[in-house]
Amino acid sequence: MDASLTTEGYDPGFLGPAVPLPTSSAPTQALTYPHFTVVLDLDRRLARTTAVNIDGESVRDLPRTGEWRLDPRAPAETQTGPDVYARNDLDRGHLVRRRDPGWGESDEARRATEATFFYTNAAPQAAGFNQSKELWLGLEDHVLEYAETTDTRVSVFTAPILGDDDPPYRGIRVPLRFWKIAAWATADPGTPLAASGFLLDQSELVDTRQGATAVAPLGAFRTFQVPISDIAGLAGVDLGPLVDADVLPRTGVRPTPWREITSAPDIALR
Repeated sequence: MDASLTTEGYDPGFLGPAVPLPTSSAPTQALTYPHFTVVLDLDRRLARTTAVNIDGESVRDLPRTGEWRLDPRAPAETQTGPDVYARNDLDRGHLVRRRDPGWGESDEARRATEATFFYTNAAPQAAGFNQSKELWLGLEDHVLEYAETTDTRVSVFTAPILGDDDPPYRGIRVPLRFWKIAAWATADPGTPLAASGFLLDQSELVDTRQGATAVAPLGAFRTFQVPISDIAGLAGVDLGPLVDADVLPRTGVRPTPWREITSAPDIALR
């Protein structure tokens, strides 16, 4: 059996306060890897949610190794494989970042980083990095730096929003938005858990008309800090205690406004 395939995935007790794996009413299959879990939506052929534990004290700086491949534990027809990404401007976007599960003993960390290259952990993203996408990829780093003042462990949840209006392409629907939640323990016994929710919008970059994916001018990735309750509604997932742990202040009966993020100092973490 591939050493990257394991029964020990995301640990809901990793932070101390219990944070269960998000659930959905959609038909799904949970696939466990070292330090993370992917919940595959069997109809949409993409992750409904992913969850990874990150131990900031023992993360290893490892060279990039691993090749994209299908997970043999799930039927091939339920996964979005290489054909979707061929000859177009779509990237295989990691949901769980390659470096995030890469902690612990050297061999264990290497297996974990290589496991992030299963297609179950990928989703189509418009090619071309810019400041907004760089910020999206670095959100975990920013939260980890903040969390080090109290606790070096963070759990991160990431997935596409699988909307009914996502454009069809090669047998799938390309997601236009992605969500991410970072959670960490606090030193306050009254509020032992804190979390921040974010959303990335790539709608202006995806065009699947006439069977081709085109990229609009750079600058169209937009990142927002949003209420976690909004993410739960948009993504169709039960986020359990993460909703009440949200650091964004509530505004009474009025909806909490979304905060557009253009740089790390824009992020509210308390």
